[in-house]
Amino acid sequence: MPALNVEFSERELEDLRQIAKERGTSMKALVREAAAADIVRHRALQEGADVFRRFFAAHADEFAAAFPEDEPTKGEGRAA
Repeated sequence: MPALNVEFSERELEDLRQIAKERGTSMKALVREAAAADIVRHRALQEGADVFRRFFAAHADEFAAAFPEDEPTKGEGRAA
């Protein structure tokens, strides 16, 4: 399995040790779980943004009619 070396300040390292001890886990497991959770969050945000973009694109004319004052002026174009 690929590995990654990560540097921490002394304070961060001590905090990680304390948190791992409180949770009854290893520092390696603590850091890996935090990274995995951030990856899941990042993917969910990307997927949500993609869903929003597709929804907005599919209903762009409806939004334009409902909010004409927010439409770009001539030459600005509409974001895709």
